[in-house]
Amino acid sequence: MDAATAPSWFSPSWVISLLLAGTCCMAAGPSLAERLGYKATDRLLIVNGDDLGMCQAANAATFECLERGLMRSASVMVPCPWFPDVVARARNRPGVDLGVHLTHTSEWSVYRWGPVLPREQVPGLVDPAGYFWRSVPEVYAHATPEQALREARAQIRRALEAGLDVTHLDSHMGTLQLSPAYMEVYLALAVEFDLPVRMASAETLAKFGQAHWRQRFAERGILFPDDFVYEGLPQQPEQAKRFWMERLRRLSPGVTELYIHAAHPTQELKAITASWAMRAAEYELFTNDPELRALVQQEGIVLIGYRPLRDLQRKLRAEAAGNPCPAR
Repeated sequence: MDAATAPSWFSPSWVISLLLAGTCCMAAGPSLAERLGYKATDRLLIVNGDDLGMCQAANAATFECLERGLMRSASVMVPCPWFPDVVARARNRPGVDLGVHLTHTSEWSVYRWGPVLPREQVPGLVDPAGYFWRSVPEVYAHATPEQALREARAQIRRALEAGLDVTHLDSHMGTLQLSPAYMEVYLALAVEFDLPVRMASAETLAKFGQAHWRQRFAERGILFPDDFVYEGLPQQPEQAKRFWMERLRRLSPGVTELYIHAAHPTQELKAITASWAMRAAEYELFTNDPELRALVQQEGIVLIGYRPLRDLQRKLRAEAAGNPCPAR
């Protein structure tokens, strides 16, 4: 369907048709941990690496953390220059757990990227220089949800066509999660590609008057962790270890996701971002720190990735397709 014939993004019939595609109903019952084969009291943790593909320093550190650290999944920025390197590395690592870090912004001053689609197809997503806008408010001011949907769909398809076995979706800088209209895009993509998603905690959503989204996604058969560590994160590298040690000690039962930006402190990274020291600290902590590793073991925390959630979601959807929900 081209732009000339496509219905408006806000057309109720179009939105409903997108959301209903391939959906299943999920009755209330066992917890997510129990459906994954664990006990309701077990504490499961997804350590996810964001910004994979952004630069060489991020790629090298993230794959090291996936292989010998506490990280169990990572999210790829498909439009970024080092995406082909991710594809090459993943080719030699069967089963590596990689999602798509849906990207609609390009925040750095001198290191920039733009859409994977031709710019004329998503004109509102690009600034006068042809790159993505630097901030989320600029995206909302210039683009439309429909353009964001087209570009995000193209990024997922490019990842799949490159041979990545995509396990989940999340949104770079939260572009698809900070506005109701863009959250609809996020939901539509999760349904279309049958993938679990990163989701703000019930507490965070309630704080912003958006508590209904977890139920909306669940009703469409989309899985997501029970909790997401997002607020109150450390702002200085020297704060990172104490924060994460304390936070993991009070991890709740169920599935929790936390995210880090692992990267080596190379000259490349230092030239890209002033946050290089924090990224290097997160890499060291979650890859090499013996005390954090020992704490995870002592607390009985089970490390998982997003692949179990994706496989469960698709299993439930297939079962529901064979036993359709009664009409409501």
